[in-house]
Amino acid sequence: MAIPVIDFSKLNGEERAKTLAQIAVACEEWGFFQLVNHGITEEVLERVKRVCSEHYKVEREEGFNNSEAVKSLKDLVEKKSGEKLENLDWEDVFLLSDDNEWPSTTPGFKETMAEYRSELKKLACEVTQVMDENLGLPKGYINKAFNGGDENNAFFGTKVSHYPPCPHPELINGLRPHTDAGGVILLFQDDKVGGLQVLKDGQWIDVQPLHSAIVINTGDQIEVLSNGKYKSVLHRVNAMADGNRRSIVSFYNPSLKATIAPATELVQNTNQDDDQVDQEANYPKFVFGDYMSVYADQKFLPKEPRFQAVKAM
Repeated sequence: MAIPVIDFSKLNGEERAKTLAQIAVACEEWGFFQLVNHGITEEVLERVKRVCSEHYKVEREEGFNNSEAVKSLKDLVEKKSGEKLENLDWEDVFLLSDDNEWPSTTPGFKETMAEYRSELKKLACEVTQVMDENLGLPKGYINKAFNGGDENNAFFGTKVSHYPPCPHPELINGLRPHTDAGGVILLFQDDKVGGLQVLKDGQWIDVQPLHSAIVINTGDQIEVLSNGKYKSVLHRVNAMADGNRRSIVSFYNPSLKATIAPATELVQNTNQDDDQVDQEANYPKFVFGDYMSVYADQKFLPKEPRFQAVKAM
């Protein structure tokens, strides 16, 4: 089995229907797929790779080497207990958003990442419009739900991570298994060093490094809006003995004030005789900020209790 790879440019040609169907199957059966020919230029992607790698080397590497994960792993090895570190990740990470302060020491970092994020947000909106079409929703439905109306309130954040070579990858996770809380997730991953895996039919499947591809996955809010037709999927990053895996993952999420619920069109279906058939809402209606409060404490736990917890709020 392999994660679907889809040529996004074919939406604009004779193979549009076929490409829409490929994306629908990927969303319904995988929750993950790789986009090629997505419109972000090779030149921009190469600059992103360069500035993020340089930034880690100059501004982050020393801090990671003195991190709790490194110290705890060293202590565990010395104890020779055979246990695994279950509550830490072998990851260096920081967030870029419109509201926080960005690193400024690495030449070109701010300018490059701002340009990349602008291009990627356009792609995120295009992907949600494809989901609208495949789900039979009005064009712009998901974007409007994320924005909490017509204004531009949706959250767009970018997590820059590195997973350095690990001396004992069997004793710690790169990143523990989880689903993503938000909406549409867009990952520009390392094209040489692997480690990302998706749970599919009880098996962990590698998300193979693919040059210049953008990996898309659906978060918990897309699962709710689609009334469960599209599922968020457990994924993890394995620590690796060789290579410093770079991962630049962006989250197109609802505004914290946005109300999220299954789309009305997917809760009430109409049959061919125009007799209304009630389709039950499989998820509660809630404010996304409340969901994030629950998720903060339960990220690495099963998602179903999160929906129950937010229902009770």
